[in-house]
Amino acid sequence: MSGRPRAAVLLAALLALGALLAPSAQAAPPRTPHTVVLDGTRLQQTRARLAHDPRLRRTLAALTARADAWLDQGPWTVVDKPRPAPGGDVHDYLSQAPYWWPTTAPTADNPWGCPYVQRDGQRNPEVDTGTDRQDAEKVFDSTYDLALAWYYTGRRSYAEKAGQILRTWFLDQATRMNPDLDHAQFIPCRYDGRAIGIIDFSQSYTAVLDAQAILAAGAPGWAAADRTAMDTWNKEFRDWLENSDFGRQEGAAANNHGTFYDLQLAALAHATGDTALARRTVLDARARRIDPQIAADGSQPQELARTRSWHYSTFDLVAYTRLAAIGRHVGVDLWAYTGPDGQSLSQAVDYLLPAATGAAAWPHPELEFHRYAATDVVHAAADAGDPAARAAVSRLEAPPGGDLWALRPAAEQLDSIAG
Repeated sequence: MSGRPRAAVLLAALLALGALLAPSAQAAPPRTPHTVVLDGTRLQQTRARLAHDPRLRRTLAALTARADAWLDQGPWTVVDKPRPAPGGDVHDYLSQAPYWWPTTAPTADNPWGCPYVQRDGQRNPEVDTGTDRQDAEKVFDSTYDLALAWYYTGRRSYAEKAGQILRTWFLDQATRMNPDLDHAQFIPCRYDGRAIGIIDFSQSYTAVLDAQAILAAGAPGWAAADRTAMDTWNKEFRDWLENSDFGRQEGAAANNHGTFYDLQLAALAHATGDTALARRTVLDARARRIDPQIAADGSQPQELARTRSWHYSTFDLVAYTRLAAIGRHVGVDLWAYTGPDGQSLSQAVDYLLPAATGAAAWPHPELEFHRYAATDVVHAAADAGDPAARAAVSRLEAPPGGDLWALRPAAEQLDSIAG
């Protein structure tokens, strides 16, 4: 080597490497997150296994690929939509009913083409001319992926991006969303908003609550002031959901809308410290939801009546399995419940297994069958001890982007369409 002693060169290289790694090496490891649906202790155990589990590291690569894709997107805000909600407040969330279509061509006197009629399961592309729903879904998906990726890798950019997205959508005064859904799933010329629109949030907002809990476990860029402000927003949203006319109407729904309402209310209650409300909501779901919604053979009659019966059967079970996960935190075992006709969550999942494993065709109407739509709910049943589901896991179809259950063991709607 020319000039400098080998030891000096080696020391310089080590110092440079130490400087490169210093932010990650010196940062305290994340605490066990107080998650709402996910099991924080399980996340911590999974994180510890990454160093010696090659299969888990391959799954992590799929998760970080998703997180990397979010780094140069967003943040999003409700104030960017093309037209404000009825009433004119740009901070009000606005979405259009997906299955309602105009009956005439728009004119100057009838710009919407009214009246509108319903076509179940057929999504009107016009709804995408508004932006709030699509942007909200990006907020939900991105913050969940980014928070989990930060938790497992310690990479600061993931946490900082998640924090920026949350602050922009929920907290910053110029761009925040009002904590209500008064104008969700409006129908032109009919309704300025509908209770049914609550599902815009109830199907995915629980993932955002878990993302917030994960960031609160020590993420850089998510300060105490952010946590306090987000808790205030969640409490206001919880109160609106529990006490508004729309909230009460959605809570009375007999199909997946009612199940998802319970999921969202229980999750918000648990996240904001109202354990009694969370526990009561999960307990009430036994007689209020499982008994009337699941038949003795495990089928879900209200969902089988839809043109997308496979999608909606798995969709409803996403809500049930996530609600059961909240039950673990508040001392209620929803998986152990059996109704008066023998109905149970395991029965409902088992009803899907022939189609989920490819052993048999789905015998009900379905406009667009995706076998992988059931993958997460089968995982959930297997984790809960269902022997038939456990036997089926190896025959499940991985969803696009890979099966991420090992890193985020809580069901998602993998073939999601507008509710």
